[in-house]
Amino acid sequence: MRADGKPHAVCVPYPAQGHATPMMKLAKVLHSRGFHVTFVYTEHNHRRLVRSRGAGAVMGLPDFRFATIPDGLPPSDPDATQDQASICYSTTTTCLPHLKSLLGDLSNSAAGTPPVTCVVADSIMSFAVDAAAELGVPCALFWTASACGYMGYYSFRFLLDHGLTPLKGTSITAKILIF
Repeated sequence: MRADGKPHAVCVPYPAQGHATPMMKLAKVLHSRGFHVTFVYTEHNHRRLVRSRGAGAVMGLPDFRFATIPDGLPPSDPDATQDQASICYSTTTTCLPHLKSLLGDLSNSAAGTPPVTCVVADSIMSFAVDAAAELGVPCALFWTASACGYMGYYSFRFLLDHGLTPLKGTSITAKILIF
C-alpha cells in the first residue's frame, strides 16, 4: 500500500455482460469504501463497449481506472464473444501472462497508482489466482451468477449420482450440462 494506505483492487470479470455487470457493481462498492480500483476488460469487450457507448464509457476517474488485456479473439470478428466455448477457451489459454504483466505494471511505483493489494476475479477467470500468487497478493473468486444458478451447478453431481438426470424420455443429457 502507498503511504496514504489506500488499497488497490484489480477486478477481472469474465468477458460477458452477465458477468461484467455484477463485477462492476462490486467494483463500485469497493471504490465507495476507499479502494483504488482497476477494472480489467479483455481487449475484445473493451472495443465492443467503446463501439456501443463511446470512449467516455471507459474514461474512469483518477482512482477508478480501466485496463485491458489481450483475450486471443480475432479483432476482425466483432461478435466473437457470442461463442461461449471460444471465449472460454481463449481466455483460459491467453490471458494469464497478460494479467501477470498488467499486475506487475500496476504495482510499479512509476505507474501512478497504489500497488495492487488484492485481485477479485470472476470464478471462471480462475487463472487470476496464479497471477495474484506470483505478485504475492490475495485473490478472491467472485461468483457472478445468481444463487439459484449456483445451486443448479452445485446439484449436478448429486442428480447424476442418484440417477435423477437425465430425465427419462428427454433428449437432453447431463453430459451437455457439465462442463
